[in-house]
Amino acid sequence: MSEKLKVGILGGTGMVGQRFISLLENHPWFEVTKIAASERSAGKTYQDAVGGRWKMTTPMPEAVKNLMVMNVNEVEKVAADVDFVFSAVDMTKEEIKKIEEAYAKTETPVVSNNSAHRWTPDVPMVVPEINPEHMKVIDFQRKRLGTKRGFVAVKPNCSIQSYAPVLTAWKEFEPYEVVATTYQAISGAGKTFKDWPEMIENIIPYIGGEEEKSEKEPLRIWGEIKDGVIVPAAEPVITCQCIRVPVLNGHTAAVFVKFRKKPTKEQLIEKLVSFKGLPQELKLPSAPAQFIQYMEEDNRPQVKLDVDFENGMGISVGRIREDSVYDWKFVGLSHNTVRGAAGGAVLCAELLKAQGYITGK
Repeated sequence: MSEKLKVGILGGTGMVGQRFISLLENHPWFEVTKIAASERSAGKTYQDAVGGRWKMTTPMPEAVKNLMVMNVNEVEKVAADVDFVFSAVDMTKEEIKKIEEAYAKTETPVVSNNSAHRWTPDVPMVVPEINPEHMKVIDFQRKRLGTKRGFVAVKPNCSIQSYAPVLTAWKEFEPYEVVATTYQAISGAGKTFKDWPEMIENIIPYIGGEEEKSEKEPLRIWGEIKDGVIVPAAEPVITCQCIRVPVLNGHTAAVFVKFRKKPTKEQLIEKLVSFKGLPQELKLPSAPAQFIQYMEEDNRPQVKLDVDFENGMGISVGRIREDSVYDWKFVGLSHNTVRGAAGGAVLCAELLKAQGYITGK
């Protein structure tokens, strides 16, 4: 591909915005040409706007250091000369809905990391390996918005990535009841230990809004398009607790499952390691070759050892064992700011380009 698509990052100075910028460095299809943020950052170079708040472990890419940060609210100006935008803005839900639709109405596709549009009935919420067919709802959304190119697509919450793909791989065994507890990293709150010293040697048993998202969003992913909207699946019923733990990156889930059809452990493992989706078939640039790995050791997966599996885009699973109350239980691990946030959105954008929804303006 000779011409890279020009990309804008909305909310580029925050942690997820920074992750987008670091992941898109040297991307074969996309090039960051505009960065927009709040009014207080506008008019500064990206390097000056971020200052000492660069939170990635890799250096700030040279290509963005001297880009002039634009005001994210100047929609027409930011949308000019970009083919699409990634959204990681820090605003209220209503403000996010409004601004993302405003960008879409400039005929600029929006691939969002935010939760604001996850329940808008004609907005696809996609894990590309699980429900790529949901992108078809964009045709109905465009009719509502009155656009030809513009639309909003979102990726789901970071907390579900460590178990929703696993349950999808086991779909033929008909899981119908799930109990999950997630142990979530502080970067999920956009923090480092420097920003949040009270998290050192601490656990907080509450993350606002997270339990509802963890219980409901998988059902929307497993739903189907009917009459131009996505109708969520009814099963499996999921109940969840979400706990903040003193880990920088990596969400771990401890999960219990009841099945209608009783699988063996060998069948469960085989389904995980052979599970592939459209990103693997299409060999999309950010797609992990191995989506889910199974680890035989009793003490794996571990955040320190396994969070970067497949550059943070793969899921690690271990400790599948029979349970005395439920049928089976397991532990899952995913990288919350790569697969769970910016990386998942980049993979969505690659899928949208492959499907013809994102093109050059």
